[in-house]
Amino acid sequence: MLNIALFGPPGAGKGTQSKMLIEKYNLTYISTGDILREEIAEGTELGLKAKTVIEKGGLASDEIIVQIIEQKIKRNPYANGFLFDGFPRTIVQAYILEGMLFKMNTRLTCMLSLEVPKDELVKRLRERGKVSGRKDDNEEVIQNRLREYDQKTIPVASFYKDKHIYYGIEGRGSVDDVFQRLDDAIKRSLEDRWVNIILFGYPGAGKGTQAKKVAEQYNLHYISTGKILRQEIRDNTDIGKLAKPYMEKGAIVPDEYAIKLIERKMEEHHKANGFIFKGFPRTMVQAYILDGMLHKVGSTVTSVFELKITATEAVKRLVDRSKTERRRPYDMQIETIISRLEEYEQRTLKAKEFYDKKHLLHVIDGIGSEDNVQERLKNEIDKVVQQTL
Repeated sequence: MLNIALFGPPGAGKGTQSKMLIEKYNLTYISTGDILREEIAEGTELGLKAKTVIEKGGLASDEIIVQIIEQKIKRNPYANGFLFDGFPRTIVQAYILEGMLFKMNTRLTCMLSLEVPKDELVKRLRERGKVSGRKDDNEEVIQNRLREYDQKTIPVASFYKDKHIYYGIEGRGSVDDVFQRLDDAIKRSLEDRWVNIILFGYPGAGKGTQAKKVAEQYNLHYISTGKILRQEIRDNTDIGKLAKPYMEKGAIVPDEYAIKLIERKMEEHHKANGFIFKGFPRTMVQAYILDGMLHKVGSTVTSVFELKITATEAVKRLVDRSKTERRRPYDMQIETIISRLEEYEQRTLKAKEFYDKKHLLHVIDGIGSEDNVQERLKNEIDKVVQQTL
């Protein structure tokens, strides 16, 4: 999901540029100013509360802003992304936006700031006032709005500069020239963006095989908690010793072990395009943990794929694997195999449903040759990557 905040003082040209960005990137437009004016015109409860403040050039309360933005987001649950015009205007609102986007399992891609000298802004606003007849484009209100911007909004720039997603854009010149500068900045902001994929499926669904191929094709780092833990056991590390009894039974290893190992791998491979996770999360708690770990490094889960096979097919594959060199200790007993399938149904399916409710889940038919399954998976991932990047 591509989320952009378009920043700049009154008269900088945000409205004009917003229309062009929305069309190119298929974004849902959220202009707090436009929505508030609609609320005022319709005489809604929110509109009446905001009317007096808006006409004096002040800022509507955060409570009002949050309500109108949440209403807009709820009406567009399948949006490709959002363009925020006029929000956030304060540090408090910047934190509010962080929380709202995190709730949607996404984040702000970039803050684009149109920079225009004050004398040019005043000239533009005076002209706009003559044409539009807007009450907030008279001389007194213009000066008040620019003071409000200087005092409250400029500090927001530092918030996003610290996050390395702030781009100052020269706002003078032709409409097309300014748009080209904005577009170039968006492309730069996407260069360092991670693609993070989770693979779900019954034990034996082929997650490991497919994940390795996907990692190679998209320059993602493959994180298999099972693979990492088996290496820890072979190396006889402290974590390996603690994890061994769980691994031998095919049970879920305590979360604190997995967290340490995953964070270590993410740090070691931070230059990858992102990560593909297999074997984690296996529970609802682990789904929250992974969201937290990714949010900590300014990223999110991009998409989730389930390799769909039946329980009967899973048993058959695991029994067959037990007769090969690829066998695992937990493949050797039918009771252990059944126990793993039951645990998947009782615990891991809840984690899968968690992502389904976020509209991140894609179901892939896992029956067929490795190449056939890979082709189906690749087609869906290509769509997700194109939307993300």
